[in-house]
Amino acid sequence: MKQFDIPAFYKSPVIGRLKRLRKDSDPRKKDFSPTLLDFGPVRFLIARHFGFCYGVENAIEIAYRAVAENPGKRILLLSEMIHNPDVNRDLQAQGIQFIMDTGGTQMIPWSELMPEDVVIIPAFGTTLEIMDILEKRGIETLTYDTTCPFVQKVWKRAEQLGQESFSIVVHGKHKHEETRATFSHSQQNAPSVVVRDMEDTEILAQIIEGKLPLDRFQAEFEGKYSIGFDPARDLQRLGVVNQTTMLATETQAIADRLKQAIVNRYGVQNWTDHFADTRDTLCYATYDNQRATLGLLEEAADLAVVVGGYNSSNTSHIVELCEGKFPTYFISGADCIDGAKQISHFDYHHQRHLITPNFLPDHKTLTIVLTSGASCPDTLVDAVMETLLSCFEGTRPVEAVLAELEGRA
Repeated sequence: MKQFDIPAFYKSPVIGRLKRLRKDSDPRKKDFSPTLLDFGPVRFLIARHFGFCYGVENAIEIAYRAVAENPGKRILLLSEMIHNPDVNRDLQAQGIQFIMDTGGTQMIPWSELMPEDVVIIPAFGTTLEIMDILEKRGIETLTYDTTCPFVQKVWKRAEQLGQESFSIVVHGKHKHEETRATFSHSQQNAPSVVVRDMEDTEILAQIIEGKLPLDRFQAEFEGKYSIGFDPARDLQRLGVVNQTTMLATETQAIADRLKQAIVNRYGVQNWTDHFADTRDTLCYATYDNQRATLGLLEEAADLAVVVGGYNSSNTSHIVELCEGKFPTYFISGADCIDGAKQISHFDYHHQRHLITPNFLPDHKTLTIVLTSGASCPDTLVDAVMETLLSCFEGTRPVEAVLAELEGRA
């Protein structure tokens, strides 16, 4: 896989070393069990796969190249490059300005954009409507387009589905930048509707099966379907694509439920005429991160710490998985930890910040699960580990633990 040129301060002396060790010993990623780092009074279970993915490193490389190649020019990002506050703050420190915030609120009016401006398309991609605006403003959009190749793969699959007369079900969060972009592309090719979860899917499935009236469609999916979508006509042939950071298992469950609804409506002998196999739209990095998290869940631990941006979809899903077994703390970085005294963390489900005192159990030896999202630099994970280690007395040196691990490899 391509090696990207990203700034050195995103690279990690500890986690990076550990990742190289696992990659050398398991190049085909057949083993998704975590790595154990035993520091004596505290042990860390480090996920097999986490942190910057191909799409994120590609986007960061292109963004810094845009700065280097355009001295004196105004450089603009359509919105956040990725959902990590440290990365976005650093890009702003380089002089890059954001045209919109992550919710789509305009910060720089389109009318102020000039042909000589440099505009970077973020890793999530963007809508066809925004691309049209940029082109009409005379702005070149290809040179610094950082759209993730796996997002583009979803768009191409949606185009194929449309050419084959399938309607498109997009599994995603309809306000998320990537889902807005994917929906924009898919509705150009076919009738499209966005489902958030299995609850949405169940309603759609029952409409297909005739258990719910057709008029429930407009009521339940208002603002989430393409103009002119006719449920009587457009729910007869379906294909499922996804926002690439959603839970892969949930996307598959959604596809399975809709396939069953098609079977129930049209018969088992006819379902292939009405439903498309779209498993190839799942992002490898999201899939690997989630498999690695499931590997963590097979272990015993006292708590889990997940590092990442609070608006990061893929990180939130890792948090959800960990919460099923461990007391889990979703933090943005090491500054959220005030020694053993307290931890400031984010409750994703209720979108609120919490402070938990005395979060470290009073055991002789603690085991802590540690992982992060795909948009989180490994340096932040290093800093979190270092801060947690400082909460304990008599820990073994990091170099000694890593050397011992390498000696066993």
